[in-house]
Amino acid sequence: MEHKQTYYSRSLEFDGRSLFIEGPISGRKIHDYDFHEGLVAFRPPEEQKKALIGIADLPEGRINVVVDGNTIIGYVTFLYPDSLERWSEANMDNLLELGAIEIAREYRGAKIGKKILEFSMLDDAMEDYIIITTEYYWHWDLKGSGLSVWDYRKMMEKMMNAGGLEWMATDDPEISSHPANCLMVRIGNRVDPDSIVQFDAVRLSNRFFY
Repeated sequence: MEHKQTYYSRSLEFDGRSLFIEGPISGRKIHDYDFHEGLVAFRPPEEQKKALIGIADLPEGRINVVVDGNTIIGYVTFLYPDSLERWSEANMDNLLELGAIEIAREYRGAKIGKKILEFSMLDDAMEDYIIITTEYYWHWDLKGSGLSVWDYRKMMEKMMNAGGLEWMATDDPEISSHPANCLMVRIGNRVDPDSIVQFDAVRLSNRFFY
């Protein structure tokens, strides 16, 4: 599949000033931006910035960012599922994983996460893909948010719903290991029926053994 990259941008009001959502952006552009020191959910900020540059430069990689001045304060990534995950077994070039979404803590509360997901789906090319996200409670900022695991789960579901992702059942062992974990999926309107069957076979690979 040809991976089309149509650049989009829009402004976003926050605390009396304008932020900027843009993407998909290149690794070079990420390099030229500063990276907010509060983006620490996955690894130290400088290391995460390098990781995002690497994703942006992958053939299928897509990164959308929220920028305040010259500083990235939030981002979302889309790429092929990790080769160690069940989802890569589908061997589909039209299956993308929402790998990470993060907003610096001081910018939370303004629904920026929902807005960057809505923005991401403005790209017409997304209609060619099945997009998944795997939500694991151990990745959530329960301490920083002050939310219970179930309230955080509700918040994550609402945010993903803004990007058109809906809960789907799966027998993936890691997701099934805790009831708060979940798989969420968005099927683009140009995805062919055979691809959906292929995806379902991986999503519920043990269904005949129940």
